[in-house]
Amino acid sequence: MKSFLLSVTTALALVFFATGEGIAQADGVTVNISNVHLCCDKCVQGVDKAVGDITGVKATADKATKIVVLTAPDKATLQKAADALVAAGYFGESSDPDVKIVSVTGAKNDKVQTLKVADVHLCCPKCIKALNMALKEVPGVTTNDAVKGAKFFTITGDFNDADVFKALQKNGLTGKVAE
Repeated sequence: MKSFLLSVTTALALVFFATGEGIAQADGVTVNISNVHLCCDKCVQGVDKAVGDITGVKATADKATKIVVLTAPDKATLQKAADALVAAGYFGESSDPDVKIVSVTGAKNDKVQTLKVADVHLCCPKCIKALNMALKEVPGVTTNDAVKGAKFFTITGDFNDADVFKALQKNGLTGKVAE
């Protein structure tokens, strides 16, 4: 009988770990950030670079699904990683309500004719294309001078500054008003 109980206990333990339940606890906590702009390998590398200095964080970015999976020892560290992604110009939706994706853009919800924008992730021509598609959604935007690798760029027209960031974020990007 003892042998039978030991076998059942061992089998249940193996099932527990094989399903990932035990592994998830050993590795920490995880959050999925979905709808992130990830058009190329440089975007994926940018995610790794953004969270690379945060101790204990592992990031996996999937171009096909546009999901960044962050794993960390605790939720506070996950939040630091999410904040680092936003600071690097990425945006998305968190699978965990305790891990917030917040971008403080500096937009004042004002009508403007020009807007200098900084810190948008623009590593390649596909990023520029995504930016241009997002800006086409903003009524009154006529032009922008964004180029690959730009730290900042200027948008012109007659538009609401907050609408620019809403459109960028809808497309998995973010930034802030440049000073």
